[in-house]
Amino acid sequence: MSKIALVDDDRNILTSVSMTLEAEGFEVETYNDGQSALDAFNKRMPDMAVLDIKMPRMDGMDLLQRLRQKTSMPVIFLTSKDDEIDEVLGLRMGADDYVKKPFSQRLLVERIRALLRRQDVIGGEVVEETEDNKVMIRGDLTMDPLRHAVKWKGNDVSLTVTEFLLLQALAQRPGFVKSRDQLMDVAYDDQIYVDDRTIDSHIKRLRKKLRQADDEFSAIETLYGIGYRYNEA
Repeated sequence: MSKIALVDDDRNILTSVSMTLEAEGFEVETYNDGQSALDAFNKRMPDMAVLDIKMPRMDGMDLLQRLRQKTSMPVIFLTSKDDEIDEVLGLRMGADDYVKKPFSQRLLVERIRALLRRQDVIGGEVVEETEDNKVMIRGDLTMDPLRHAVKWKGNDVSLTVTEFLLLQALAQRPGFVKSRDQLMDVAYDDQIYVDDRTIDSHIKRLRKKLRQADDEFSAIETLYGIGYRYNEA
């Protein structure tokens, strides 16, 4: 049973969403501010967190920043209906997905299930070795899908599930262009729509992390209006 942490200062959302998730077979823990959630996570980390952005004591952005210092677990943001700045900033800080308020609870459940399926595939629960989960070496890049491990020039790089899948898709065929639509298909289930901005934000975050390991990193190339390409040195 997957454990979902739901963090929101709106009690109606905490009550209704937790009831829906429990009916779908999830274990749910609720928190009405970021600090309470962080205190609990320091004792036991959930399998996934769903975070509101605007909360007392510690908001969702600050909580995400603290979490990304110690874990790559999937995180979904709940954002205001018209606040695109929150969405972009959240993705660049390392959120895997976002859902706009007011939202369909069925949509939220589907996005949670999609992220957990992707986590299972690259998080160590696939025991049979296949071509898709073998260790991949592309120049200075090494990726181990079964251990969710990435190294660049021997330095460890901590990636979220979405970042890992995007890098893996690009690096599998160096020199070939991947369109944003192709990358969306890799990172998200078919029934989930995301726009170009979401993929671009994940790529920016991915580049930033790789440049922390090597400030001269330039292997991911942007082809404006077309997509992205991984160039093997």
